[in-house]
Amino acid sequence: MARELRILSANLFNGGADPAALGELVRAHAPDVVAVQELGPEQAEVLSALLPHGALEPATDFTGMGIALRAPAGLRRVPLAYRDARVALLEPAGWPGLEEPLEIVNVHFAAPTARPVWRQAGVRRRQLRGLLAHLDADPARARAVVGDFNATPLWPVYRGVARHLEDLARSHARGAGSRPRPTWPSWSPRPLLRIDHCFGRGLDVHGLRVVAVPGSDHCGLLVDLVAK
Repeated sequence: MARELRILSANLFNGGADPAALGELVRAHAPDVVAVQELGPEQAEVLSALLPHGALEPATDFTGMGIALRAPAGLRRVPLAYRDARVALLEPAGWPGLEEPLEIVNVHFAAPTARPVWRQAGVRRRQLRGLLAHLDADPARARAVVGDFNATPLWPVYRGVARHLEDLARSHARGAGSRPRPTWPSWSPRPLLRIDHCFGRGLDVHGLRVVAVPGSDHCGLLVDLVAK
């Protein structure tokens, strides 16, 4: 029987998310993979204690990122403008139940409102080109691409990725007869924008929830996947 894999993706607000609450979130939902953006040192310490594998690179300038894993995997970076993507390749030998390698890609696109604003459109275009080049280099690979895209489904970044991969939140919502839930801003009584995404290829989504991440301005995505 194919293995179900649980992924948590969360923007941690440049280290502002509550480390203890993050630990409770991970313990409560037991993800196999945690992909984080805007990772701070205290949150990295909590995650490494709970999920001992992967690579966490905390920072305090909005560039901290990482992937924490329950079991070992091959790790690399895909060079992108401003913030590289982090990649973990899960192999069947280390992840019993996987029938083929599965790639997890963690991305954080530059915010269109970051200063200087006039420069951000070009940065985002270069980030998108770099990500799509990575996808096109091995288009048949089973993969999940998660993270903070800083883009709703109306924006070019989203549309560019959606031409290559399936929006798993949209697929899951369609199967449930509902709509995907927004993820930002978390402090609003009702978040307005869906800018955090999980795209995939060769995967069935068995569950997808938007979860609170105390102290962050983003909600997280908790996704249960099975390779087709």
